Amino acid sequence: MAGLDLQIAEFLKEKEDAGELRILKPISGRHNGRICFKEQEYIDFSSNDYLGLSSHPKLIEESKKAIDKFGTASSASRLLSGSLNLHHLLEERLACFKDKESALVFNSGYHANIGVISSIYADKDVVFSDRLNHASIIDGIRLSQAHFFRFQHNDLEHLDSLLKKERSKFRHALIVTESLFSMDGDRPPLKELVYLKEKYDCQLMVDEAHATGIFGRNGSGVVEEEGLVNRVDLLMGTFSKALGGYGGYLAASKRITGYLVNTARSFIYSTALPPSAIAANLAAIEIIKNEPWRRKDLLENVRYFRQALSEKGLSPKGEAQIVPLITKDSLRTVELSEKLQAKGYWVLPIRPPTVPRNQARLRFSLTTHHHQKILRKLIDDLTEIGI
Repeated sequence: MAGLDLQIAEFLKEKEDAGELRILKPISGRHNGRICFKEQEYIDFSSNDYLGLSSHPKLIEESKKAIDKFGTASSASRLLSGSLNLHHLLEERLACFKDKESALVFNSGYHANIGVISSIYADKDVVFSDRLNHASIIDGIRLSQAHFFRFQHNDLEHLDSLLKKERSKFRHALIVTESLFSMDGDRPPLKELVYLKEKYDCQLMVDEAHATGIFGRNGSGVVEEEGLVNRVDLLMGTFSKALGGYGGYLAASKRITGYLVNTARSFIYSTALPPSAIAANLAAIEIIKNEPWRRKDLLENVRYFRQALSEKGLSPKGEAQIVPLITKDSLRTVELSEKLQAKGYWVLPIRPPTVPRNQARLRFSLTTHHHQKILRKLIDDLTEIGI
């Protein structure tokens, strides 16, 4: 045990010296785009509550109603007594929202990705994954024991060369990408990925976690916006970001979701999401449809912020509400984050291993609460601290 303690101590010291040690910070309050930490209030640029729905009166009201009717927990897995009518209603509404035949709700986006990939694919199969895909996708691939090739980020030529060389060696094949990358804020060439998946007889899975609610005519996501719903086999996403709730899902064919009910270990062996969360998710889908102004206002502020940063020579990556400014060095990134905190902003440093080494960054996550007055002041303060 002493040896293990020493190993852990050395690990923590190494991380601290490199500026990569993570600690948990207890937030005492959170409302309308602001958070309270140690009795101080900050403008929050770290939240994924892009449309401000987590404090929407309708979500709160429906959650309370569900608690009054069903209690605080589902109290069992979906295959026992935990599958409430609410769960089934959410899946029906979700399938309609995503324009797919069926949907299955998981306890989180992480549960969805590891459950879907590890259930459908196995050791005789192959997965081609974008190098910047989320850790949950990577873990799902590892659990599947499928063969695994990573193509350079959004690099179609590299993917094509891998498919040409490797696809014919395996039974089933999957290409997997995100529709909006969580650390870079950019989008993949989806139409070209669809072409390659059809050319090489693969399935295509798209993780819409950061795009659902924001893009598309109905707010369904980038796949809807690009008119590719019928050509993408597996549509994954979460309720915990723009929809202001909690949980993950897969939208696909009835055959696929039926198969997952019988095989996805992260679904089978988890207590079902509580009724309060399911009720909030149902309300969020309706609000996305009925209050499109939220995503329009958000995207307008995103355009303003990105253009203003570019005019200052700061060159943000990506094209969406996730706005990363690459600072490279982890220690400097922590220092800049602390300077912004002193000015009243909650902007956390993103460091390895979340991003590649020498790619540390400040990640600004814009929400509907960040109107242009706030953004103008932030840009002035960024200039002042010398980013």
